[in-house]
Amino acid sequence: MIDIHSHILPGLDDGAPDIKTSIAMARIAADDGIHTIIATPHLTDAASLKEKLIEAVAQLNTTLQQYKIPVTVLFGAEVQAHIALDVADHFCLADSSFLLVEFPHAYLPVDAGELISALTTRSITPIIAHPERNIQIGREPWRLIPLLEMGAKIQITAESITGKMGMDARNCAEYLLQNGYVHYLATDSHAPGFREPVLSKAVKQAGRIIGQNQASELVMAAGILSPVPS
Repeated sequence: MIDIHSHILPGLDDGAPDIKTSIAMARIAADDGIHTIIATPHLTDAASLKEKLIEAVAQLNTTLQQYKIPVTVLFGAEVQAHIALDVADHFCLADSSFLLVEFPHAYLPVDAGELISALTTRSITPIIAHPERNIQIGREPWRLIPLLEMGAKIQITAESITGKMGMDARNCAEYLLQNGYVHYLATDSHAPGFREPVLSKAVKQAGRIIGQNQASELVMAAGILSPVPS
């Protein structure tokens, strides 16, 4: 399995505070069957330089090799919507054309469509991070449909499906799955005990809704690291 959203890099944001935590997260992920993790620290301003993140990824991979943990970490970022257009060319996931975009947690901005359109016009595919946890979208998930029609993809959080993020997030995640609106399932893990780096439980639960084959495709990073299923 491939986890496209993780805050595993140490000391860069509100994720892993140190390398010890990063190692613990990688061990849990490996035991769960995750072999690749795209590191996506919060990118809030231009001060977060790409070179710094690339170096952090390289250092973590070296450490994981030393500890014989069979997980490969790749470069990425979780980009706040208001700076997405400014940094999109530099912070796509694993040097693909897919950008992980985070909208505010309480609402969907009125110009969300303009952002999605502008990104797709530049041949960048925006992946909307965890919309099921957005308060407004939780009440009105249909607001995502125009964004999907423009070419956006959706990533939901593993613990939303399993219920650990609350019933509102679970209900919205199930609605999105049932309607075929979900493209990626990821952990958004910050620490072993803060959204654990585990995907298998959510894949199993999602399989009860959309079938195990389709659920498994949600953790294969289709289009990012692998071909899009036909």
